[in-house]
This record gives sequence, structure tokens and C-alpha cells, in this order.
Amino acid sequence: MTGEISLDDRHTVAGRFWHPLDDGRLQCDVCPRACRLREGQRGLCFVRGRVADQVVLTSYGRSSGFCVDPVEKKPLNHFLPGTPVLSFGTAGCNLSCRFCQNWDISKSREIDRLTDAAGPDDIAEAAERLDCRSVAMTYNDPVIFLEYAVDVADACRARGIKAIAVTAGYITDEPRRELFAHLDAANVDLKAFTDDFYHRISAAHLQPVLDTLLYLRHDTDVWFEITTLLIPGHNDSDGEIDAECAWIADNLGTDVPLHFTAFHPDFKMRDVPPTPPATLTRARRIALGHGLRFVYTGNVHDPEGGQTICPACGTVVVERDWYVIGRYGITGDGRCAGCGAAIPGHYDGPAGQWGARRLPVSVGRR
Repeated sequence: MTGEISLDDRHTVAGRFWHPLDDGRLQCDVCPRACRLREGQRGLCFVRGRVADQVVLTSYGRSSGFCVDPVEKKPLNHFLPGTPVLSFGTAGCNLSCRFCQNWDISKSREIDRLTDAAGPDDIAEAAERLDCRSVAMTYNDPVIFLEYAVDVADACRARGIKAIAVTAGYITDEPRRELFAHLDAANVDLKAFTDDFYHRISAAHLQPVLDTLLYLRHDTDVWFEITTLLIPGHNDSDGEIDAECAWIADNLGTDVPLHFTAFHPDFKMRDVPPTPPATLTRARRIALGHGLRFVYTGNVHDPEGGQTICPACGTVVVERDWYVIGRYGITGDGRCAGCGAAIPGHYDGPAGQWGARRLPVSVGRR
């Protein structure tokens, strides 16, 4: 497929956030990249572009595929533990991460590869049919398909199904308010804690991501957790990890779950070695030293790094082995079964038993 944009395409819909410039271009206002477009041009994300003197989304209702995953894979350890989530993404991304592990989706310029055509109601119906407690917009960032993401979230909520975003949080203020008003949970990818890393490795900036985290914590009821992928030699120094954890404790509080995950060579960083498990253990120790109560390791086999511990009595209330939950000691209303202390998160009954299964599914039309 070429980059040509057509309003005759049923997957092209009007965008909500843009404005005209004095030089005749239109500026997309969804993210801080602020792409300035002439007729027929696309933004860096590729799925938003200009046609007929408006900025449009060209991937509404098109997906790179659907899969039922454990919610812990998002990762969310404090949101409906053990339950299945229907996951999907589209194409494109508004960042340019050299280490992207979904690069075949996020950097795709072939929208015709999006073979699953599914409207919001199709997705909500499928989630209900598959007994999924939630739907996650993931694989690429829902920020860039905001109009589709909002409609999917609303369709799911109408059926009592929760809506989740897995996002880098690279979004401007008004779209941020619009998107998160329709969501129940999010995992925000805090890629590093220096603007130098964001500039060199992701072609972006750190502050908008911090703004998203501050907004979620202080202005919404959205449950959120944070993930940092530790890349050897790039964002894994004691000093940087220490600064990140101190900022989280001071600005977001000590109850926000933090996941440190292991890098593996991919995309344009195949010359960087995998993250040693000891790096994750070290990062977790630093975070705990700052008083963060719920710190996890991922992409490695580390039962200790998967445990949820009651901050009041020190009891292990959730044992995890990869995505499989073993011992579970949280009551239906989110309290330690031993001492009754509240365990922050979203709980409404016993843990689910979806485990580590991954189930590709077909949704909608092809």
C-alpha cells in the first residue's frame, strides 16, 4: 500500500485534535511531536495524515491481530489478577525506539497487513464471548489510534468489560484527558529517566511521559503501573535507577507498582547484550530502598521478583511463576487475608486461573 490517503476508505475517520497554521499546514496535536502536514502527508506515526484539509486517522477498525493473554503480561499485577484479557493493536507508532520489540507492527508502513477488520462492538462482543474481563490496546500505542481506542473502550464498558491501555504516555494534555477518561487501567512505559536517552534512542522527550504519570496519579481514578525495560549500558546505571525511583516515590507515591524488565536484542539494537538477571535484582533492591512497596521483575524467571508482599505484615499474598499464580491471599475487596491491610489495586473476587496461556483469536471480518 502507498501512503495515499482517501476519505473513501471506510477505515479513515476524522481526527479530533489538530489546528491550522499560518503557512497553510495543519498541525496534529495528539502528541508532542506536533507533525505539521501538507495535503497528502502522513505524520511520523503513519496512521494519521492530512486529506481534504483535515487530519484523519486511517486505521480505524483495523487490527494487526487479536490474542487472549493473562493480564499480568501487560504487565498489570494489581488489576483483576489471573484473568484473561483480549489484546490487540493496529500499526504505526509515534516514537522511534531503536530497541522496539514489536517493530514489525509499530514500524509497519503496510496498512494492508492489518487483516482483521473489527469495529468497537465486534471487539466488545468477542471479549464477552471469550469470557475476558478486560480488553487491552497494546502491541503499538493506542495514543496514535485515539478515536478508535476511545470507541472500543466505551463499547467494552457498556458490557461491563474493563478497558486497558499499554502506552508510552507520549501524548499532549487535551488528548490525554480525552483518552484516559474512557479507560480503567494502564501500563505506562517509562523508557528511561534521562532526556538524553529519550532523544537518542526513542527520538522523543522525557517530560511529556512524566506529565502523563502525574496526571494519572493526581487527576484520575485510572489504575496504572509502570514498566522500565533496562538496557545494558543505556539506562541501567545505579544513578539513573535511583533517580527514577526517587521521583516515583516523591511524585506518585510508594504504592504504584513498578516493573523492571529484561531487554533482548532486537530491531536496531541487536549488538547490545541481553539484560543480566542480576541487573533486575539490583534495580529492584534500589526501588525497595526508596520505599516503593510493589516492585517486580519481568522477562526472566524470578519467583521472588514476581511476589506481591503485604506492606503491613510482610506476608507473601501473591506467588507468581511467570504468569501463573500460585498462592493467593488477597480478599475479594482487596485486603491481605492475614492481617486485613489494603493491597492497592483493582480486585473483585478470587484470582482467575488463566495462567500463561496465549490464545490467538479471530475477531470481526477479514
